[in-house]
Amino acid sequence: MSSTRRIADKYNETQARIIACLNSGVTKGKHYFKSKYIAKELGLSSKEVGTNMAILSEICQELSIIRWSYSNSTTWMVKPRSAY
Repeated sequence: MSSTRRIADKYNETQARIIACLNSGVTKGKHYFKSKYIAKELGLSSKEVGTNMAILSEICQELSIIRWSYSNSTTWMVKPRSAY
């Protein structure tokens, strides 16, 4: 089963879109993401992103998602699970 199919089966549509965005960034070498920039890229509100990121930080098995800091928007540190 492909990873895209597993993500679609496990998460709601918004969470799957966020994971795809995070995976794309991690692949490019990024490890820190602000909620407001994810929201802008995906056409969501910052609150929507923050709520879903908090959920994903607890249930996402593909990525390690940690609330890193708050300054004008929540920053999240994201790494592939295999990095730990």
